[in-house]
Amino acid sequence: MKYLSLLALLTLFSCGNKEDVLLPKSNFTIVKEVNDLSPIYIFYRTNEKDTLVEVNRKNSIISTNWILNVDKRLPLRLVIPEVMKLQQKKREEKAHKNEKAENYYSYADTVGRNLAFIPFTDVFYKMEKPLSRSLKIYFYKDKLVVNDSIISKADLQKYLSYMPIENDSPFILCFDKNSSFGSYIENKVFIKTIKVNKKALKIDENQEFIF
Repeated sequence: MKYLSLLALLTLFSCGNKEDVLLPKSNFTIVKEVNDLSPIYIFYRTNEKDTLVEVNRKNSIISTNWILNVDKRLPLRLVIPEVMKLQQKKREEKAHKNEKAENYYSYADTVGRNLAFIPFTDVFYKMEKPLSRSLKIYFYKDKLVVNDSIISKADLQKYLSYMPIENDSPFILCFDKNSSFGSYIENKVFIKTIKVNKKALKIDENQEFIF
């Protein structure tokens, strides 16, 4: 338990100051090891009753894999705009661009008891609800909705297995902007463990909606 507590808490020593990031937790590892990396820290801050976000990317190198260590307490409405800025900077870089360099979020695997990572390099975030009639999974703060049906997480795999899906269409993931980054990572990892007819659930990996 002591090891796990340390794992879920990253510490950055900057200008003699100690700053902590509480990492999200999940029960499954998507990616276990990333090499040639640059850490970026997104801190949770408060000012009286206001929650603030602060980004430290002093050691980030464009040509490396970026690991975003985001405090799990931050709401998505504050985190994702900052992530979008970082993504845009890396995508627009020409001089030192490395096509193989990826972007990952870090989290703690509570079962494997290791630091884990989930890639988001190709995700384009949109701060709105999707307008299309595509298949959608909505993660609200207190419920999960598939198109217009409220489904429990425990029943999701069974529900999707019986759901008619035309042309093997991918699902679009949508997340409540007021939910925490910790729940966002937990749900992202959860959805990757879902199988439909023994195959991984087909997800649109190029866009996510934060509404």
